[in-house]
Amino acid sequence: MKNEIFESLGLSPNEAKMYLSLVESGESSVSDIANGAGIHRRNAYDAIRRLVDKGLCFQIVSTGENLYNAVDPEKLQELLAEKQEKLATWLPELKAKFEHRTASDQIYMYRGLEGQKNIWRDMLRVGEDSYFIGAKGGWQDERLTVARTSFFKEANKKGITFWGLYDHEVLFKPDLLKAFGGKQNIRFLPEGYSALNSGIQIFGDYVITYSGLVLGKMGDNPVFFIMRSKDLAEGYRRWFKYMWNLSASQK
Repeated sequence: MKNEIFESLGLSPNEAKMYLSLVESGESSVSDIANGAGIHRRNAYDAIRRLVDKGLCFQIVSTGENLYNAVDPEKLQELLAEKQEKLATWLPELKAKFEHRTASDQIYMYRGLEGQKNIWRDMLRVGEDSYFIGAKGGWQDERLTVARTSFFKEANKKGITFWGLYDHEVLFKPDLLKAFGGKQNIRFLPEGYSALNSGIQIFGDYVITYSGLVLGKMGDNPVFFIMRSKDLAEGYRRWFKYMWNLSASQK
C-alpha cells in the first residue's frame, strides 16, 4: 500500500525505499541509506539525486562522506497538490477533446464496481433526472459507500431527482429505501413482475442495462450495457412513465 502511494506521487520503487529509510534513520550516508532500503549501492546514487531534485531530501556537506536527510513528510502533500493543480489546468482541454470525439450513438460495456462509478460520473456530468426499472437497492452495496456518498452529495447539489420502479420484494426491505441518499420518488412493480437479476436505468441520452444484481447488492461481477442514443432514451422514458402510472405507490 505504501509503495502504491509513493508511486502515485511520482516516486520510483527505489526512491520510495530510500526516502522511507531516511525518515526512519535520519542523517545517513548513501551506503547506509542503501543498506537500510535494501537496494544496491550503485542504484542508490541515482535515486538519492532524484530525491534531492524532488525536494524530498537534502545533502549535508561534510569533510568525510556526504550525508543526506529526509525533508518533513508534509512535502508529500505538496507533491500531491502540484499534481492536482496540473491536472486541473489540463482537464478542461481534455474534457473538450473527449466531448468533441464522442459519437452521438454508442454501445459499450462496463464490468465490476468501477463500472457503476463511471456511470455515476456520467450522471453528474449530464445533470438530468434518473429513471430506474427493476430497482433492487443495489446502489446500497457497502463496497460502494465512499463513492456513493460523494455521488449523492454532488447529485443533490445539481438537483437530480431519482425515479425508482422497485421490484416488489423491496417492499419487505425498507432499510434499502431509507439508506438512499438522494431525492427519490418510489413505486413498486406488481408481484410476479420483478426483473430477476437485471434492471434498466435511463438518464439524459443514456440507457443502462444492469446484469448480475441481487437484492441490496451489485452482485459479484455486475455487468453494465450502455446505449447512448437520444431517440432510444426518450422511448425508454415514455415506457417508464406508462409503467409508473400503472404501478403502486410506496406504502
